Amino acid sequence: MRLSSFYPVIETPRIARSRDFYTTWFGFEITFEADWYVSLRRPGRDGEPSCELALLDPTHPTIPDGYGKPVQGVVLNFEVDDVDAEWERLIVAGGLTPELTLRTEDFGQRHFILADPSGVLIDIITEIPPTPEFAAQFTPNSTATD
Repeated sequence: MRLSSFYPVIETPRIARSRDFYTTWFGFEITFEADWYVSLRRPGRDGEPSCELALLDPTHPTIPDGYGKPVQGVVLNFEVDDVDAEWERLIVAGGLTPELTLRTEDFGQRHFILADPSGVLIDIITEIPPTPEFAAQFTPNSTATD
């Protein structure tokens, strides 16, 4: 199978609040908008692919019976060049509430976690060298700082 695109679709009754959250704080742009669905794209940089995300009202009739539930148990990882600068921008200056404060992990991440208006966790990460214990767990062609 050859994929032409892949992106998460978040079922949420908070379409407008979530749209504003992702466009205001994370640079996403609206590519399609209806009262029941919003498609968002964040342009890539220096020729990198763009990131996409969509928001969908869980009561929309395209959702199969029994599946129209707001999102739960999802974490979106946003890898950034400087997590400390993002902490300053989003938490200190922006006033957003962290669910996990800024910290360094032995497995090769410096990160913090916040939640979007629908309760989706967003893990803001900068990869760092892991401790030797965790470095040995990476596959030969991949490390925490690739």
